[in-house]
Amino acid sequence: MNIKIINRSQHDLPSYETIASAGMDLRANLPEAIVLKPLERVIVKTGLFIELPIGYEAQVRPRSGLAAKKGITVLNSPGTIDADYRGEIGVILVNLSNEAFIIENGERIAQLVIAKHERAEWITVETLSETSRGEGGFGSTGVK
Repeated sequence: MNIKIINRSQHDLPSYETIASAGMDLRANLPEAIVLKPLERVIVKTGLFIELPIGYEAQVRPRSGLAAKKGITVLNSPGTIDADYRGEIGVILVNLSNEAFIIENGERIAQLVIAKHERAEWITVETLSETSRGEGGFGSTGVK
């Protein structure tokens, strides 16, 4: 699949690291480093603008290494970029660690996954089909 992209950063386009990778790394496009203090959040711009085909979305997800090693994650995970959005891709990062984190220009800050999606149409009814689970939710299928 081909996706139109404008790159206003000085970094390479996002790319898959391996043949089996689902996500491509997004890089921070910053005029200067940002210090992200504990429990602070910031929108980090990437310099990228995309045009997705209708029926697709781009999901912005955390990088596992950044989350595990530094406590940095994507706040609205996954963030959704709709096919009709034409603005710059921004990543909402939050620092869940006890130490400040410095975001440098070019730092790999998130992953971008392109995904196909369906559009649903609601059908109003008075009852739903019965299942063995019924109304059980929020841990109801786990061990007690």
